Amino acid sequence: MTSFVLPHEVHGDGAHKVFAVHGRFADRSAYAAVLPDLDRETFTYALVDLRGYGRAKDAVGAYTTAEAALDLVELADRLGWERFSVVGHSMGGAVAQRLPAVAPHRLRRIVGVSPVPASGLPLPGEQWELFADAAHRPENRRAIIDFTTGGRRPAAWLDRMVDTSLERSDAKAFRAWLDSWAGDDFRADVEGSDVPALAVAGELDPALSPGLVQETWMSCYPRAELRRLPSAGLPQVLDFARTGGTPIAMDETLLELIRVVEEFLREDGPGTGGTA
Repeated sequence: MTSFVLPHEVHGDGAHKVFAVHGRFADRSAYAAVLPDLDRETFTYALVDLRGYGRAKDAVGAYTTAEAALDLVELADRLGWERFSVVGHSMGGAVAQRLPAVAPHRLRRIVGVSPVPASGLPLPGEQWELFADAAHRPENRRAIIDFTTGGRRPAAWLDRMVDTSLERSDAKAFRAWLDSWAGDDFRADVEGSDVPALAVAGELDPALSPGLVQETWMSCYPRAELRRLPSAGLPQVLDFARTGGTPIAMDETLLELIRVVEEFLREDGPGTGGTA
């Protein structure tokens, strides 16, 4: 029986191998906006679709961060990557944090962009219903996206975001993922890990705020760093560029995000990560 292989695309031929994992409202195409400006001589990036998203939209599974981490290790084996780093966005940030427990000797560095904490993200009753019903209710997805971007985006853009999210995710998987990223507390598995860990948070993000990241990420990893960017909701910055329209402010935020992340990754040196 052939094991599942995450759909992916590889960019670059650098010695430092890096997985890029998307968030809850996007598939791997969320990273399309940053591809032209990545350092593909120093790094090799593999963009993946998690189960239930993109080309893995129909893939069966448990739809958990733990399963996704094992999927990444399986893909690393197939790519010939002995060691690698992981950049995870929002829900993907929780996936990245699973790796210190799953493959500690193969992991170089982890980066969380507005990362869901390893403790999960408990939601009060009404908020839980809002997120749970978002699997089948477009208006709920719209309300969540509007909130996490500071209520500052045009109506047409919000509609486009919702349409893209619905198109590129399976409703059953979208709902199942919520139980994992919001409900799973795996701090005991990773707390105290010596992996270098960078968190990037938007100053005006009302959900995954710098304050929350400070309390969670920074207290979990002894070698943790926190960088703040002037954005009204980093979870949707990548998607904004992907779905059309990149005002100067957003473009500057994307460029600063790339700079911050790649500077952190470079601190580990070129190393040897296997073949691409």
